[in-house]
Amino acid sequence: MRTFIFLLSLVSLLNFSCDSTPPDSIANYLSDSPNITGKSNYLNSPYVTAGNRVYMVGHQNGGFPDLGWHIKGEMGGIWNHPIKLMDGFDVSINMANRNISLDKANRFVNYPMANMHSYDLDEFGLQIERWQFVPDDVQGLMIQFVIRNNNEESKILDFEFNGHSDLRPTWLGERTDMVDSEDNATYNADEDAWQIKDQNNPWSVMFGSDMKSVSQSPKRNEQTGVGASGAISYSLEIAPQKSKLLNVFIAGSYISQDDMKSTFDSLKSNWTTLIKDKKERYAQLAKQSKLTIPDSSMQQAFEWLKYNCDWLIREVPEVGTGITAGIPDYPWWFGVDSEYALKGYMAIGQERAVYETIKLLDSVSAAVNGNGRIIHEMSSNGAVFNEGNINETPQFASLIWEIFKWNGDKSFLVKYYPTIKSGLQWLMETNDDNQNLFPDGFGMMEIHGLDSEMIDVASYTQRAFDDAAKMALILGETSDAKKFNALALELKNKINSEFWSEDFNSYADFIGTDEQTLHLIDDAIVRADTLNKPWAIEELNQTRQTIQNNPSDKPRPFVLHHNWVVNTPLEMQIADQEKAIRALNTAEKFVNPFGVFVTGIDRDESAGSDDGSFQGSKVFSYTGAVMTLPTGVQVVAENNYGRPDKALNYLERMTRTFNYALPGSIYEVSPDYGMMCQAWNIYSYAVPIVQQFFGINPMTSEKQVTIRPRMPEKWDHGSLENVKIGDNMISVFYKKEDGKRSFRIEQKMDDWTIQFDLPGTEYDILQGAAVKKSSGNSFMCEGSGKILEFREK
Repeated sequence: MRTFIFLLSLVSLLNFSCDSTPPDSIANYLSDSPNITGKSNYLNSPYVTAGNRVYMVGHQNGGFPDLGWHIKGEMGGIWNHPIKLMDGFDVSINMANRNISLDKANRFVNYPMANMHSYDLDEFGLQIERWQFVPDDVQGLMIQFVIRNNNEESKILDFEFNGHSDLRPTWLGERTDMVDSEDNATYNADEDAWQIKDQNNPWSVMFGSDMKSVSQSPKRNEQTGVGASGAISYSLEIAPQKSKLLNVFIAGSYISQDDMKSTFDSLKSNWTTLIKDKKERYAQLAKQSKLTIPDSSMQQAFEWLKYNCDWLIREVPEVGTGITAGIPDYPWWFGVDSEYALKGYMAIGQERAVYETIKLLDSVSAAVNGNGRIIHEMSSNGAVFNEGNINETPQFASLIWEIFKWNGDKSFLVKYYPTIKSGLQWLMETNDDNQNLFPDGFGMMEIHGLDSEMIDVASYTQRAFDDAAKMALILGETSDAKKFNALALELKNKINSEFWSEDFNSYADFIGTDEQTLHLIDDAIVRADTLNKPWAIEELNQTRQTIQNNPSDKPRPFVLHHNWVVNTPLEMQIADQEKAIRALNTAEKFVNPFGVFVTGIDRDESAGSDDGSFQGSKVFSYTGAVMTLPTGVQVVAENNYGRPDKALNYLERMTRTFNYALPGSIYEVSPDYGMMCQAWNIYSYAVPIVQQFFGINPMTSEKQVTIRPRMPEKWDHGSLENVKIGDNMISVFYKKEDGKRSFRIEQKMDDWTIQFDLPGTEYDILQGAAVKKSSGNSFMCEGSGKILEFREK
């Protein structure tokens, strides 16, 4: 059936292209670009046309329904943060006194840097494609309509573009005195375009074409809010079996109308250069950390995640630049989302986004908190909503260490070490009332009342001290290094002894008092009963009875929700091998075909099987969800303890959600709920693939790379090319034939030391005169080797 649908789409595309596509069509510029056709049953779901200044969100069928919950119904449309420009637009064609609305596309095709909606209007002898792209660094976008006459006689038609402004502030706009007022629309004859301005603010938007219009008329705006609408029409005559183009340009500004007009004129004049430049930049993104493996779906997902990463970069010059959490409801900046994601960004070579995001988080955190505490969430106008959950401060420390390993830049450590040191001091002095080294407060699980001593906070704190000790040594802060190292060791021992539950073969969700836990049990039973989880209710009642029969006046560990964070000691390699294997086996009970449940007591009948789905609620909620971050943490954890085949199984589950709803993307909540594009997905793929399966672990300050590949059995070949490490570029090639493995390593520079730790028994050195065997299957190459090759005996 899928093959049949694909062939129909291909025939339709070939029919459309049977005459030469107009030379200035976006289709021509992107003819050799990767693309993925969406599913017909998801045409009523969102897509994004992304850019670092402006982006557009609508439905794959070409419409612009109300979307989102952060600003209810307003997260779709066209945004130029910190303002929204438009709710969207309508298009209609009048031909021989018949009006045709382009409101139901038959097909949606996604490209890394553009999208296309296709309308099959066979009744009228027409086929229309709507293309759109957003150039880099431009406060505007281009929409192109390709209109084909499939009949044997000429057609004359009027084409009407009706744009709907909604010049309004971003979320938390009121905190920076951004007050929405009515939009006023006027036709600008000089530009032959509609010009709309908020009457009390400099916010403005303009739309028009490079074709001369034949009529212009104001329209009643029926959207929510105080926007304005304007229609502009164009007359087209199309010869038989020929196509014509109509370009529409949209430009906006939150600064001035002159700024808006400058963008509009530049877009009209330079769009062909802009599209070629962006296409070339995206081709370079694809070449970095280029993956080739037997699993074509996973390989494609990895490639498109690089594009997704770029979609999420948001630049507001007056505030800063950084990766945002997700589209459409989280198009601004977060602490913890970045702390996971940027590790993946670095592994795929997208360095600029890493440095800009860290700079933004550090500077704003310093301005708002001033004590090393890292913020949680900031809107695009610079207003901070949450000054920081407890886990975000230690995770920032580990992020800085991880990035330093890749860039080797000591000045980078010098810049951020004061924030790390202050933050760890704030963490322990302000949030550890009983001074047991476990800070109190919310971590990743934002469940009401779950703010005591959390396992994820403890795990990330332990890793933070371990990483801070290494940074201190490099910077010559020996007393700090000694203190931090001692705290890391003590915390590791305490986590393994005080958070471990023998009864559950798992680390506890939290350490808390009996009173607090009984309240949480009551709430959890209501949740489990609502979701019809009798097994969870039974287990929670047993836990309550145990507490009542064996009361304690001191805090103690509890396994209550089976939240995914119980696996963070495995992600951070804190657990000893024996506990880790038991905990990993326990975690397998709380998965479905797409990954790991956020909260284990929400698991359904599909747990552990290969069939299932997630039905999101009408009111946005993560209850019952399976998410990519918990699944990615489990992939990392399995690899940490030598189980690459188990790790691959989790990656395969996640990959089932690639293209599930939005072609070319993986949803935040698996398979098709929440954000259609999510930053931390790259953590879940890049860290295990680059650093664990291919085993690339740099220490750039020493011009040294350790390569310790541990491939899944399913992969009989694979390569990872052009991994950027400092001024070097590493490629690893793997092949397994007749049960024997071979590895080939190529590097750009020949003055780096490469340490190899290869799996299996004995290896022959096929290439690399400078390679020396150090022990077992460990080899060392100290310079003088750009190509190194090994084969298992």
